[in-house]
Amino acid sequence: MIPGMDLIEFISWASLLGVALVVFAESGLLIGFFLPGDSLLLTTGLLVNRGVIDYSIHVVVLVLFIAAVLGDNTGYWFGKKVGRSLFKRQDSVIFHKANLMKAEKFYEKHGNKTIVLARFVPFARTFAPILAGISHMHYKTFVTYNIVGALLWAAGLTYLGYYAGAWLESQGIDIDKYLLLIIAGVVAISLLPAIYHVIKDRQMHKKSSSSQ
Repeated sequence: MIPGMDLIEFISWASLLGVALVVFAESGLLIGFFLPGDSLLLTTGLLVNRGVIDYSIHVVVLVLFIAAVLGDNTGYWFGKKVGRSLFKRQDSVIFHKANLMKAEKFYEKHGNKTIVLARFVPFARTFAPILAGISHMHYKTFVTYNIVGALLWAAGLTYLGYYAGAWLESQGIDIDKYLLLIIAGVVAISLLPAIYHVIKDRQMHKKSSSSQ
């Protein structure tokens, strides 16, 4: 994302290729954990419905699905190459070890299903495929979960945004008039999983602190 741009401006400026690059980065590059994947997909679907992106919704979904699959594959092979040496890496502007550690706990709890579930959890989405590579998950198993996760996330959320826009229009709601408010609601909803995990982490921290 470009500083100073909101989602509508970014999608209008970057079009399908730019959105696909963000999806790819968030799915498999260390810099991806701060990118707004959920809200970006929902908003993209809505803006395709409004004609801001001049492609068929099915073409958009296919491109974003492929970007998500390729992104996770990149993360997997990166993790397999660097191994656990990544855990020794120092924190920087784009890398925080705490996010990697949280993702590892998420991975340990959910096993192979993490590749699907992590799609909907911001910090885990970026690190889950990397951890799958580090733990040497069988590649065919990884690809299967990767495809399912990409379908539910990239395809599912983009279609949801598109058909939500169509439904609002069918109800006689002037989407253009309330577009910013609708997008704000989309962003708020997309942040719920992250907020849930922050609250849960704090509760667990308080329990561990009180038990000591």
